[in-house]
Amino acid sequence: MFFILRILLVSGTALSLFPQAVLPRGDGADWPMYNHDLAGTRFSPLSQIDTRNVGKLVQAWSYRPADSGGRPSAQVTPLVVNDRMYLTAGNRVVALEPETGKELWRHEVAGDLPSARGVAFWPGDRQNPPRVIFTAGRRLIALNANTGNLDPGFGKEGEVDMVVGYRGVPTIYQNLVMVGAATPEYTPVAAPGDSRAFDARTGAKLWDFHSVPRPGEKGHETWEDDSWKGRSGTNMWGFQMTVDERRGIVYMIFGEPTSNYFGGDRKGDNLFGNAVVAVDAHNGQYKWHFQTVHHDIWDFDLPAAPGLIDIVRGGKRVPALALIGKTALMYILDRTTGEPVFGVEERPMPASEVPGEHLSRTQPFPVKPPPLARIGFQPDDIVTENDTTAEHAKACRALYDRSGGLYNAGLFTPWLYHAEGAPNRSAIVFPGATGGTNWGGTASDPRSGYVYAFTQNDGSIGWMQKMPEGYRDALTREAIVLPFDRGSEAGPGPYQRFDVGMKGGRWPCQKPPWGLLTAVNANTGEIAWQVTLGVTDELPETKRNTGRLGLAGPIVTAGGLVFIGSTDDARFRALDAKTGRQLWETRLEYVAHAVPITYRGKNGKQYVAVMSGGAPASGASPNHQALLVFALP
Repeated sequence: MFFILRILLVSGTALSLFPQAVLPRGDGADWPMYNHDLAGTRFSPLSQIDTRNVGKLVQAWSYRPADSGGRPSAQVTPLVVNDRMYLTAGNRVVALEPETGKELWRHEVAGDLPSARGVAFWPGDRQNPPRVIFTAGRRLIALNANTGNLDPGFGKEGEVDMVVGYRGVPTIYQNLVMVGAATPEYTPVAAPGDSRAFDARTGAKLWDFHSVPRPGEKGHETWEDDSWKGRSGTNMWGFQMTVDERRGIVYMIFGEPTSNYFGGDRKGDNLFGNAVVAVDAHNGQYKWHFQTVHHDIWDFDLPAAPGLIDIVRGGKRVPALALIGKTALMYILDRTTGEPVFGVEERPMPASEVPGEHLSRTQPFPVKPPPLARIGFQPDDIVTENDTTAEHAKACRALYDRSGGLYNAGLFTPWLYHAEGAPNRSAIVFPGATGGTNWGGTASDPRSGYVYAFTQNDGSIGWMQKMPEGYRDALTREAIVLPFDRGSEAGPGPYQRFDVGMKGGRWPCQKPPWGLLTAVNANTGEIAWQVTLGVTDELPETKRNTGRLGLAGPIVTAGGLVFIGSTDDARFRALDAKTGRQLWETRLEYVAHAVPITYRGKNGKQYVAVMSGGAPASGASPNHQALLVFALP
């Protein structure tokens, strides 16, 4: 029996009666959902701003949440629908005038804060007004999009208890509101990471999908010794799902099972961890899956949903998707079957020396395209003063030496075991725990077949060690109930990185580039272009083009432009979508730690907006975090 879900039949919610949602202004003037469209392309058909005039962009207006009494939401991507902009701003949801930033309404949210990543929009029907729908902890909340008031027709006075919280942005398809789950990073037995669907009209729960298969369900055999019971993690914690509207297929992506770095209590490949899963949107039934990491112990999540794009192979059009996660490997799959378009090789992998750990003997590598970031390390890859500065090179060499040298066997390097009394020696893994590509995901141009992704080269270092009873992780404060966890020369904890603190922030210890923007031609699987993205301002001019670290992703427009913030040099840039040549740049007070948008105002002007709200540039004030909006003069 290949059912991975429990269908909840609720009176009056038959999905066959759902009308097709008709989003306003179908000419592409709006940015109606987080990824612009259900296919997750982040492609806008607007072209008023193009490669010839983008260099003239100037700031048109800004909205500063702190100045209006709210707290900034650093990762928020606004929506623009029917001449209104909607976003979360700390403890508020607000509606703004898209041409000026004038606040039209605000809704104060008590208790858990609204998602710092944004809201979703449902266009309503004959019985219900349009709604702004968002998460706040374990609550799913609906506001009347016209007034900002709670809509009492949804759930109980505008709220639904999801039982398991979600920090992402809901995905709305027809009258479905689909969400993932926010579950612990370490605790093996906790709330399940199942994805769920609710009725956009009533708030009633319609179906859920078991991310850890139960007895009789597809993939259950990949959990040996009943290790599926109560298993947490394996959740869709990232940003939205994608939907093939024509076929009614939803694509959801899952992170790794708990615990992050030790899997001795969960032998097997552990489906549906680190997998994209296709399900029927109307009932959540399983269609196919593709797993990118078997038995993950590296925190190699899939944070971002795949982008759907039709490609041409042998003169035939192939409905495809492009999927990339923390490993920086891009898998291009037939989205109707899950079969790799360019092939995948299961390559042999080394075993673990950690007691009780049983790694997969192989891991899947796409034949094309090649990795989009660094996946290995050799001793001569460490920086020298010729690359950066003598001070930086000395600090990096000291870190290398304190770690007893750094063992690396490629992308899936197993963690070394630090037995009591044994000399310290670290493993180094590229990409590290933050990726690769993180929740920034991809943008896709349906005209050229190009898929764009930002990647960072930032390694994780450390070993596995036996943990004392009662130990709590220093970052999450979660209790460690397993016998082993990550440690490093800097002490226990999951995010020890191969970088050092320098003036202006963290500098990686391997040779640049440290940040890259890549265009992949999905028709051929080849890299069309790849450029270094980001500068280290503290370095001399001749060394400054190092690339920088970042998590957010790009958008692409019919004007032939890729817009991206992301990098921790606090810049917002526009590049030529065909060549990667930088055409425009503006310096910000804060990092643009969010995915940008573009839209057309009722005055006919095209705008580009991004939240500047990550780590501060030197000397910036927290009150200066802002949504920044640009246009031609």
